[in-house]
Amino acid sequence: MASAIDVRRSVPGIAAMLATAVLVWFGTGLNPFWPCMWLAPVPVLLFALGASWWTAALVAGGAMLLGLLNLWGLLHGALRLPLGALLPLYVTEGVMFALATLLFRALARRGWHGTALLGFPAFWVAFEWSMNLTGPHGTGGSLAYSQLRFLPVLQLASITGPWGITFLVCAFPASLALAMWLRTQAPQRGYRMLGAVTAVVAAVLLWGTARLAVPTAGAPVQVGLVASDGPNTDVAEEGAPTARLLQAYGAVVAQLARQGAAVVVLPEKMGVAVEPDLTSVDDQLQTLAEQNHVRVVAGLLRIVPPGVGHPTKLRYNEARIYTPGAQVEYYDKEHMLPPFESNLTPGTALTVLTARGASAAWGVAICKDMDFTQLGRRYGAAGAGLMLVPAWDFNLDWIQHGHMAVMRGVESGFNVVRSAKGGSLFVSDDRGRILGEIRSNAAPFSSLLVAVPGGHERTLFVLWGDWFAWVAVALLLLCLLQLVRSHLGRKTP
Repeated sequence: MASAIDVRRSVPGIAAMLATAVLVWFGTGLNPFWPCMWLAPVPVLLFALGASWWTAALVAGGAMLLGLLNLWGLLHGALRLPLGALLPLYVTEGVMFALATLLFRALARRGWHGTALLGFPAFWVAFEWSMNLTGPHGTGGSLAYSQLRFLPVLQLASITGPWGITFLVCAFPASLALAMWLRTQAPQRGYRMLGAVTAVVAAVLLWGTARLAVPTAGAPVQVGLVASDGPNTDVAEEGAPTARLLQAYGAVVAQLARQGAAVVVLPEKMGVAVEPDLTSVDDQLQTLAEQNHVRVVAGLLRIVPPGVGHPTKLRYNEARIYTPGAQVEYYDKEHMLPPFESNLTPGTALTVLTARGASAAWGVAICKDMDFTQLGRRYGAAGAGLMLVPAWDFNLDWIQHGHMAVMRGVESGFNVVRSAKGGSLFVSDDRGRILGEIRSNAAPFSSLLVAVPGGHERTLFVLWGDWFAWVAVALLLLCLLQLVRSHLGRKTP
């Protein structure tokens, strides 16, 4: 009899865990379906309001952990990350979601329904922001990326960065769970909270729709992109292999130049250039640029042998820029992908280019750099209207990781030209619209030619930075302070 009762009691928790896990699975991951995340937390939050704290924590943590297994094939399969590296990532996500749920539960059960409504999204935004500031993966894993295809909501990034989007995606299900829980206790209060959050979402949608209707700034620029998953599956060895590969790329660059491309972006780490042999690589690509009257941005692995001031060999993940009639410029990648790039020296400086007749400056970044809001803001503050991004993805993540760069453009008011082997070649505007895209495995050398607005738009996120994240942290602290004061008050005789 006792066993049967235990089973009956466990069914709602298991059902809530599985429902949230399924919604997280489809709402995040390699190809997110954006509506799912607006509902994903509801089953767990609703269950937690009527369960013991430890049961609520287990259900919430388990739901998030199961849902995020949608990335297991990428992380453990394609990237071959060991269990020792993956376990802390999954445990952290599960524990943080459990804590956010417990905070929501504690506040709501004490009658502080409005505080609970704000506390849940504030906790998750504070967690994502701390990971962005301290972790090696920046904004990777943010729930905001689940909304990349929901363009009206995506416009909010121009004001709040990803943090405002995450807040909305967490606040709406929290209000829905409260309204359902309060329908027999205080229905009017629950409906008012749900109505208030819905009104905020509606206002964001109206404003976002209006912003999308405003034409983007700047005269159009013809941009070309080339990438190869055939001859350039890996990094070409130094010397003749790199020279042959660059010659093959050069034939496609010349074709795009004849079609009107003003700049052509090639992938990250195509080949190796060891100084002083770098000169021959530069000569080859500079000649290509001069003969075809086109600027070329090429990703190379540059190696500097031991010398004065650096007793060990230095390795740089570098984008080298070849402009007709000008000296070679370069940009060194700042944010490396551990553990694969742990032996590379990170760069520290932006590379801002000028172009004749362009409406704004052009910036250069490499792949993972675009996972970090800070780098995007720096280029936005420099007035970049076009970001040229060599990249290298892992095939499965061509949407999940590749399209993260789209949000940087919305946040900081620039258009993105990203050319990745093992992924896709795409161009997006500063509203987050994909203007053109092709998979890098569509041909031996896939290419794309797109006219993109070249202007820069000043955004509040560039001006004010992470102001909304600070607001979320302040809200979280107020929620925690209220809980502490309540706890101390109950102990006072």
